[in-house]
Amino acid sequence: MTPGSPNRRLPSALRAIALGAAFAVIAAGCGIGSQSTTKPIATTASSGCPTKAPAALPAGETRTVELKTSKGSISIKVEADLGPLAAGNFVALASCGFYDGLVFHRAIPGFMIQGGDPKGSGSGGPGYEFANDPVTVPYDRGVVAMANAGRDTNGSQFFILIAPYDPPAADYSVFGRVTSGIEVADAIAAAADGEYPSHPIAIDGVSVTKP
Repeated sequence: MTPGSPNRRLPSALRAIALGAAFAVIAAGCGIGSQSTTKPIATTASSGCPTKAPAALPAGETRTVELKTSKGSISIKVEADLGPLAAGNFVALASCGFYDGLVFHRAIPGFMIQGGDPKGSGSGGPGYEFANDPVTVPYDRGVVAMANAGRDTNGSQFFILIAPYDPPAADYSVFGRVTSGIEVADAIAAAADGEYPSHPIAIDGVSVTKP
């Protein structure tokens, strides 16, 4: 965590999960937002999407991104001041239709859901990588951040926390917070039949609005 942020530990119920198979990957050295170490591949799903890292979202700017699913909608306030590179990337991909039809390929009840992979396996991406932003806020419930395969390997994958998390290092660039629909994220995680669901919930549509 960043200096001055509260020391957040997983509640006992989540610690029990951490000791089980759901956190086997973390025990093996992978973090909450980990993706496969396979290099991200380009996607042909959405022509007109960025082929290289988009520009940072200008300081002070925000966007509202709504993810529509069969469980309901999740509204995310994307904030440049949280992580400008990650914010600009997420808004660009959301705006061009990159995320439409992709699934939450990873889901852990009481912890987080992860999506944004065009392969649906944890090894896909947009065909480029970009550097981490400094993290200046705690990883609280409702925080939205980039998943990666190590520092500075961000692409298109992201995760939504449904419980506070205290990683050993702030390696996941935060770019937004859920403003409504966090219970939808809970429901998506609860519907999973394992960490990598056999029938994952899809993002049926995405809208981006500017305040």
